[in-house]
Amino acid sequence: MFVRHFVRSGLISKRLFVQPFHVSSALKMPPKKKDTAEKTPLMGRFGTSLKCGIVGIPNVGKSTFFNVLTKSAASAENFPFCTIDPNESRVAVPDERWDFLCEYFKPASKVPAFLNVVDIAGLVKGAHEGQGLGNAFLSHIWACDAIFHLVRAFEGDDVTHIDGEVDPVRDLDTISEELRKKDEEYLKDKVTNMEKSCQRGGSAADKKKIQEFEVLKKLCEWVSEEKKHIRFGHWNATEIEVLNKHLLLTSKPVIYLVNLSEKDYNRKKNKFLPKIKVWVDDYDKGAAIIPFSGALESKFVDMSEEEKESYCKEHNTQSALNKIITTGFKALQLEYFFTAGKDEVKAWTILKGTKAPQAAGKIHTDFEKGFIMAEVMKFSDFKELGSEAAVKAAGKYRQEGKSYVVHDGDIIFFKFNAGAGLSDKKKVK
Repeated sequence: MFVRHFVRSGLISKRLFVQPFHVSSALKMPPKKKDTAEKTPLMGRFGTSLKCGIVGIPNVGKSTFFNVLTKSAASAENFPFCTIDPNESRVAVPDERWDFLCEYFKPASKVPAFLNVVDIAGLVKGAHEGQGLGNAFLSHIWACDAIFHLVRAFEGDDVTHIDGEVDPVRDLDTISEELRKKDEEYLKDKVTNMEKSCQRGGSAADKKKIQEFEVLKKLCEWVSEEKKHIRFGHWNATEIEVLNKHLLLTSKPVIYLVNLSEKDYNRKKNKFLPKIKVWVDDYDKGAAIIPFSGALESKFVDMSEEEKESYCKEHNTQSALNKIITTGFKALQLEYFFTAGKDEVKAWTILKGTKAPQAAGKIHTDFEKGFIMAEVMKFSDFKELGSEAAVKAAGKYRQEGKSYVVHDGDIIFFKFNAGAGLSDKKKVK
């Protein structure tokens, strides 16, 4: 007798089949094709609890931005280093697909995807040498996986600037160079410490260490002699493996946030924006630049949805927060699939490139151990056709095996063997 478990919306139900179920005959699959092309691994930490750190010099609006982003009450005083310990929170990732599924199923439980955000204290010139509590703040950046680099492009005597006058391009240079110099210092120390030990040996462990040493030397030359950030280089799989062990500051993806006055944001004009665009094109080509107004977003926090909608219509404006959140989430190489039903609609966060069994394991480890198949429909098909039955009738409801790579927005129904991975003793019980 064979018990097969199914899951919808993260909840388990059982169906009992009286006839024996022979896995070897029932699930015969054609021979697997070998992958001929080597896949380059993703750069960065593995996992789904990844963080975006808000970085910038003091008094550019980091804590204000963090407050409106997470609707929390972190200190936002008008003086340098008002944030010393990093504030950390999470914010729901806005998604019209998730909204649609919640409206369609009207579930008892609704769980969106979340972006983890950290408000890091302001960095100053010389931070890599410890200026302005710089070493502690740089260690906070090390613990993050992507960077919201926030610069100030508004003037006003009511908010002081640590360097006396507003110059976002100078501020971009300051932060960018401090991160590079900290990586340079770290890599030089590592190379120096490993050099003597790598001159000896012959064991497999030593060879692995020598390989790491050679990669670190190459990275050190890139950072210290070429004066470039790690993420601008082209690295092979072996080099990325070493990079992912050391998680260098300049390997992290960066999203540039430009804090404007409400007036400039609404009229979509600011004298600093063209200069910022030129700097990013020269030093970080292709990186996202997102203008926003901390002052405007602060107003929205205290408004109802109706008041906010009316204000946006009257001033021909809109919040930039949704764009910032989704851009940060994608920068972390994250995506999600849905489980959906009357009990629950939930977005399950996974890394890009995750295969079906590992995606099933996000719901429960037993789902990965006993994975049989994933029944998948695209969200666009479900929305267009109107129901799961209609998707099936149209031939667009697919059964996928262990090699299936989950796509962002897939709606999935997993089937798994409940006894897989258990010892015979446990199975008898």
